[in-house]
Formats: sequence, structure tokens, C-alpha cells
Amino acid sequence: MFKLDVLQNMSTEEKYKYMLILIEGQCSTEKNSLANLSNASAIIKACLDKLNWVGFYIMRGDELVLGPFQGMPACNRIKLGNGVCGSAAALKKVQRIDNVHNFSGHIACDFATNSEIVIPIIKENKVYAVLDLDSPEFNRFTELEEKYLIKFVEKLNKYINWEEV
Repeated sequence: MFKLDVLQNMSTEEKYKYMLILIEGQCSTEKNSLANLSNASAIIKACLDKLNWVGFYIMRGDELVLGPFQGMPACNRIKLGNGVCGSAAALKKVQRIDNVHNFSGHIACDFATNSEIVIPIIKENKVYAVLDLDSPEFNRFTELEEKYLIKFVEKLNKYINWEEV
């Protein structure tokens, strides 16, 4: 059972540290990767504020396919190199975009989105997925979020069998 009422009295960084504890607890007690990814998106949505979408896109050939998420319906497929997610996967590099409207090739799945951060999920130099967070606020994501989301992905990589997702 997840205890989320404690978040109300925490600082931003304390929430992010708690988020890492929650995902560790979730993944260490459940072996099903799909269940863990589903709860992972819910954990992030609960611990980070000012989000309108959080979820995963899973690599399938030369494109990303929609995986577990929280938010409005989203694009089903994104070609490698297209949009913020496709760029993160192709470049194997975090994409932190303060204003998505200034990002050449941005794919607008939700017109409410104004900023975005995408963390590529890489294991043994192979991209398996991306973690995508969208916000209706401009400049929403900072180095602090990037730092903790990278740690979050590292915890996922410890438990998720990406070959079976």
C-alpha cells in the first residue's frame, strides 16, 4: 500500500527522495515489469507537481510505442529522432525542454503541454524506452528533477526486464 499523505509536509527534494523509496519498494516486491511500469508512472505523478502527463514509450524497431502512463490519451507511435521523445532515444541523451513550442519537430499530443523532460532508458548501451513527463507550465523542469528522474530510471533498470515489456 502506498502512503502518499506524507507528501503534503515534505520539501520538493524530500518528495523526490521518497519517490525513489516508493519505486524501490514497488519493484523489489513485484516481478511483473508491466505492473511495475504502470505503478512507476503513478508514483511520479503523485510525487511531482504541475504535470499533465507522465509515462513510458517503449522501443520497437525504429519507433517508440506508447506504454504505461498517467494523463490524457497520447500519441501511439513516435519515430526514432522525431519529437522530444524520439530525439532523446536517438541521441541517448536527456531532453529538458523549457518551451516545447520552440522545439523543432515537437509532437503535440496534448496542446496543454508547454514544457517537457524525457529521460532515455538505456541498459548496456541499448535504448529500451523513454520516460516522458509533460507540464502545462513553461520552464517546469530543472536540474533537480533531471537528477532524480535519472536516479528513478536507474532503479527501474535494476528490476525491469525490458526484453519482456
